[in-house]
Amino acid sequence: MSVNRESVQQLLNSEDFGDRISGVNQLRQLEPSVAFELIKPVVTDSNARVRYAAVSQFDTLGNQDLQKSLALLRDRLFNDSEADVQAAAADSLAALKLTEAFEDLQQLYHQSSEWLVQFSIIAALGELGDPRSFPLLEEALSSDISLIQTAAISSFGELGDARAVPLLVPYATNPDWQIRYRVAQALQRLGGSEAHSALETLANDSVEQVAQEAKRTLE
Repeated sequence: MSVNRESVQQLLNSEDFGDRISGVNQLRQLEPSVAFELIKPVVTDSNARVRYAAVSQFDTLGNQDLQKSLALLRDRLFNDSEADVQAAAADSLAALKLTEAFEDLQQLYHQSSEWLVQFSIIAALGELGDPRSFPLLEEALSSDISLIQTAAISSFGELGDARAVPLLVPYATNPDWQIRYRVAQALQRLGGSEAHSALETLANDSVEQVAQEAKRTLE
């Protein structure tokens, strides 16, 4: 059976949420402009899995109308009842480089008690690339949740602000090797003499993955 606007619309209108998820997935086979029109109402579907699938596709389809996407994703960011849908909204906002949403992301980071939402926001800030993110990433670096710390380290690397180097260097000796690995990656991107010295230390790390990552720059 061929996939077209009518067949996908029929799935999206089904009372069976499995059909609706299938319809969302089939949107990838349609012209982006058509898919965008069909996906807009689905972000408020009654089923969380359907909403998640729809919101996640905005990272590519949202370019069809950035201002409409901004409005829809902001709504899901603050008003969705499911943390994974809120997290997907943060991811899509960053993928679309919608820096207008920075203050929304910052606000929700402080309001939410969901670690997944906080983690996704911090991870998204690197891709968003807004220099205003620096203080929030610095705050997240002190989180007592290691995954949020790891996300902050990676986002500092993506942000490319050399002021992050002295903040990251102490984490080069963190007991968690995955944090040390992310520090090695971030310091490669940030550069400078202080970063180089830390990478020299990391090149002798007891965990091979960390040592090899550090050596990439030094070699």
